[in-house]
Amino acid sequence: MEQQIKLVQRAKNGDTQAFADLYREVYRDMYRFALYMLKNGHDAEDAVSDAVMDAWAQIGSLQKEESFRNWIFKILSNKCRRRLKEYLDRTEELPEDLMAEPRDAEQAMDVRTAFARLQPEEQTLLSMHIFGGYNSREIGEELQMSDSTVRSKQKRALQKMAAWLA
Repeated sequence: MEQQIKLVQRAKNGDTQAFADLYREVYRDMYRFALYMLKNGHDAEDAVSDAVMDAWAQIGSLQKEESFRNWIFKILSNKCRRRLKEYLDRTEELPEDLMAEPRDAEQAMDVRTAFARLQPEEQTLLSMHIFGGYNSREIGEELQMSDSTVRSKQKRALQKMAAWLA
């Protein structure tokens, strides 16, 4: 954690290599998150790229260096939500790689919609666990929370989603 804080401080001072090192630590999880949300590899890559460019442009506004991961995932979550909204606003046919069996596509869209309705913190907690494979202790360390707080917030977020999907 201390090394990450130093990298963030260096990045805030314009050190591109420090930012690249931070990015290298979170890229895989960011891509998994975006791919789950968007169900399209190209769009996931684009969303991650857009989020990273915005993060670099805004790194000076990051208040808590230890919150880098949470902060960049919030940026990515917003990018994905915008892209999903664009999908819904389109009147053209979806690309073949987005098509699935009607029932599966409907279910997947319902789950993505429920996920998008969650608060950014809830999305981050669930995505770190589901897509990143982190346990509650690791998430707690990263986000400065107790592991029991992480578990209870995850449980409440999943209950919200279940209620919306019922």
